[in-house]
Amino acid sequence: MPGESTIRPSGGPTPSFEEGELPPSETDAPKEDSGSGSGSGSGSGGMMRSSMIMAVGTMASRLSGFARTIVLAAAIGTHLLGDAYHTAHTIPFILNDLLIGGLMASVVIPFLVKRRKRDADGGKATEDRLFTSMVLALFLVTAVAILAAEGLIWLYGSRFTPVQFETSVYLARFLLSQIFFVGLSGLLSAMLNTRGKFGAAVWAPVLNNFVIMGVAGMFLVVAGPGRTPETVSSAELTLLGAGTAAGMALQALVLFVALTRTGYRWRPRLDLRGSGLGEALRTAGWMMLYTLLTQAGLWITTNIANAANVAGIEQGLDVGAGISAYNLAYQLFQLPYAIIAVSLITVLLPRMSAHADDRNWDSVRSDFSRTLRISAFVLVPTAFAVAMFAEPLSILAFARGSVSVADATAIGQILAVMSLGLLPFTVFQLMLRVFFAMGDTKTPALIGGANLAVHSGLALVAYLLLPPNLVVVGVAAGFMLSFLSGLTIAGQILSRRIGGLDGKHVIGTLLRLHLAVVPSIAAGFGVLWFFDTQVGSGLLTYIGAPVAGCAVGALLFLVSARLLRVPELSSAVELIRGRLRR
Repeated sequence: MPGESTIRPSGGPTPSFEEGELPPSETDAPKEDSGSGSGSGSGSGGMMRSSMIMAVGTMASRLSGFARTIVLAAAIGTHLLGDAYHTAHTIPFILNDLLIGGLMASVVIPFLVKRRKRDADGGKATEDRLFTSMVLALFLVTAVAILAAEGLIWLYGSRFTPVQFETSVYLARFLLSQIFFVGLSGLLSAMLNTRGKFGAAVWAPVLNNFVIMGVAGMFLVVAGPGRTPETVSSAELTLLGAGTAAGMALQALVLFVALTRTGYRWRPRLDLRGSGLGEALRTAGWMMLYTLLTQAGLWITTNIANAANVAGIEQGLDVGAGISAYNLAYQLFQLPYAIIAVSLITVLLPRMSAHADDRNWDSVRSDFSRTLRISAFVLVPTAFAVAMFAEPLSILAFARGSVSVADATAIGQILAVMSLGLLPFTVFQLMLRVFFAMGDTKTPALIGGANLAVHSGLALVAYLLLPPNLVVVGVAAGFMLSFLSGLTIAGQILSRRIGGLDGKHVIGTLLRLHLAVVPSIAAGFGVLWFFDTQVGSGLLTYIGAPVAGCAVGALLFLVSARLLRVPELSSAVELIRGRLRR
């Protein structure tokens, strides 16, 4: 969301560096204000207030975004209509990442921070020039995209049925307008952050999520569950498309009002000569290449998932297992990473960047090792727990409205495969942050090419060899394996550059953690067996199995970790205590 390092809709894949996530900028974390026009609150008190606002707002955005996903799934399902909507809804964010997002994180935000510090007017003229040029560029890109809606939908849904294709194009005419508002929201959030104002940037997306939940709820009431491209009316599609776009427009408006309340008044100007922006843009080449490669991976995933769902329905398989199911599984998959690892990485990056600037490689290595091990202490048992209980969790979350129990089970199968890659996914993200801390964007771009080769190759194999209802499961497996290959390459390069990665300590901890989780896995399977044989399917099983399994598993894991003397047990406890004291 704007204001975070990820420029993504909370209802679609958020992914990751593989699908468009961008490195946190200097303004992602709260800091003391400097320069004119700064917001209130400098010093430790202001930093603590800003940290609390961001933490609460980010959690609210995650939870409301997940609730939005559930309501939207109930309204449009995971079959052909759901795929038509999700494809049209994803394209604006893809284009924004390709044309605007990469520049925002890697060039524009650091440039604004620098000019606010150095310019006599506090960077006001630079901000006016940037704001004017961005508004014009976004308007032009949005207009061209809307005119080219049919071609864009064909790029991502070439195997759609004729009626499904027309439905997706109709939705895209509305949803592509989000390009303007997404890009503008990112710029407005950056300008607010440079003023020490963080509240609007993290809370405005919550309002957007509630608007879309309302729109999806209205669609479900008006149209009813189980709509298809053949049975949905143009008025119902207009409600869905225009309502979604209105949520993003409202988000941008709230951010603009918040910016004006800081005292900023926009004065249109296009005298770009000598502004320094052109030189800054020329430094973004490798980041733009990386963004292009990550979006190529999303293009492959979307096309193969859409084709598989159409093929499955044509063969009479009444299970929605296309891009909609993939997106919904990803929403559950990324929650542990977003809640646990991102908070640690956000705190780590500024400190690690300072150590890298001083060429203090021992401290860089120590920061990396400690963050990885503390994250792994939570993520290893979480990954196995989600994998074991993926199906009941998915049924509990999604099996309502237009999503059947069979559809939700398919989502659970995708989630189970994804969750087993949670640790490699997190380690890879952390390694990329080390490169960015060293000011290196070239190496991540080249590694991104290797990831894309693995991901696309395995996705193609899945499409050719697996039945349609399992193709997306294979695509998810390829997605996760690409991170395993990526971290192997990245680890070798980083180890040479900084004199090792504390490998003995890291590997020893990971081995102990995986041994400690074995009793929990056994208990989890026992709980599943008990509920399957003694209780049967039903709400009691969908709630009881995950709750009982996780409770018993967590206790066994903590006991095993203590017996195996996993040092991260005490570190994790201290971290939680520190968070609670705040």
